[in-house]
Amino acid sequence: MIRYLVYCQEDILLTTEGNIPFGLEPPVPLKDWNYITTLHIGEDEVKVVRLDAPIIGTPGLQMMGLRKTHAVLSIEDYQLAGKGAELLYWDQNTRFCGVCGGTNKWMTDISKKCTECGKEWWPSAATAIIVRIQRDDRILLVRARNFRGEHYGLVAGFLETGESLEQCVEREVREEAGIRIKNLRYFGSQPWPYPFGLMVGFTADYDGGELSLQKEELCEGGWFTRDNMPEIPDKASIARRLIDDWVAAPQTTKQPND
Repeated sequence: MIRYLVYCQEDILLTTEGNIPFGLEPPVPLKDWNYITTLHIGEDEVKVVRLDAPIIGTPGLQMMGLRKTHAVLSIEDYQLAGKGAELLYWDQNTRFCGVCGGTNKWMTDISKKCTECGKEWWPSAATAIIVRIQRDDRILLVRARNFRGEHYGLVAGFLETGESLEQCVEREVREEAGIRIKNLRYFGSQPWPYPFGLMVGFTADYDGGELSLQKEELCEGGWFTRDNMPEIPDKASIARRLIDDWVAAPQTTKQPND
């Protein structure tokens, strides 16, 4: 069976039933330049395709924003769709060799090779941390200036070269919120294809300091209780998983030094 991951800008082509199209032939007419790469998933072939224009008015098919597909696709298909989108983005940014300027050509499903110097190129995701900070029966929620909409999220930021994930969490918390944390614990991770990332989630406890938001990146923030929550991220994000996990957990007692 051949499955088709067909993209146009930030949208992916699905059937009207909300599935990834499959069959012996592509769901829409394609040119040679539309094909990007072929993934081999078990016994399936998955063609990654870039369209020149969106598909509109074709019976049985619909275009949908990638993030919205979380609500209709299985988790496996949602991650597959994200992987295809990441390879599409990577392909656009690796046309030419960064060593000699030669042309890169696909070598495997997920790698390229320079036709001039032979340098091999593999995708490298941008790693970012995200942390839920608890203070008694409250958690810290912030709203970044680049958020779309009015929802609040968690302190997050990109890993810098030369630092560990734990060091990154402590630095981002200090820079963005001006506070100290303790009891840092790993929670989970999530591929984040917007456009090419890996989110690594942590939990931590408040350990002191006055909340002072980094105004260049955050426009609002504060400590929130379970019965006083603002709008929070959608269920596609690890931020929501971290928040839902806290909401469902038993409430803690007040710390003596708070």
